[in-house]
Amino acid sequence: MFETQQFINDALTALKETQAQAAIQELVERTVSNPSQIIQQLGEPKRAGIETLYRADDLTILNLYWGPGMELKPHDHRIWAVIGIYGGREQNTFYRRSEAGLVQHGSKELHTKDTVPLGESVIHSVKNPLDKITAAIHVYGGDFFDTERSEWDPVTLEEQPYSVEDTLRVFEESNRQLGEVLSRVQ
Repeated sequence: MFETQQFINDALTALKETQAQAAIQELVERTVSNPSQIIQQLGEPKRAGIETLYRADDLTILNLYWGPGMELKPHDHRIWAVIGIYGGREQNTFYRRSEAGLVQHGSKELHTKDTVPLGESVIHSVKNPLDKITAAIHVYGGDFFDTERSEWDPVTLEEQPYSVEDTLRVFEESNRQLGEVLSRVQ
């Protein structure tokens, strides 16, 4: 049975392991293998958003809800991460730096019950390709909100400082669109 505080405690224990990211990945894999238990504890997602479950200098745990069709521009984290999907789908497009600038380097689509580890230097964009909300647990090996990082303009691929405020606006725009869709259905 998934229980938020127990998950946090287990993540803090895994963080002490020599291979902390691998231990966290194992924990997230076990957790998302039973999505209904997570939904029972955290609730059925109704809006796009970021719920901080835990935040410290060495670990951040987020419950993320991607709105239908929502897309984040290329960005890095500069800390390792483990992503586990417990509802919906997430498309990741990966990039790498080159002398010519940022170039696409592959992609990976995550489905319900999938997990993926991301290294400190990974640059990716994220999209929810579905017309429903995608739900995911994200665990970061540091303070997600207080780590300087970069994002790239999705058209020009010019690098700029990451803006949490801009990202939050993407979530709010997704909720505005979701509200419009729901009002037409009712």
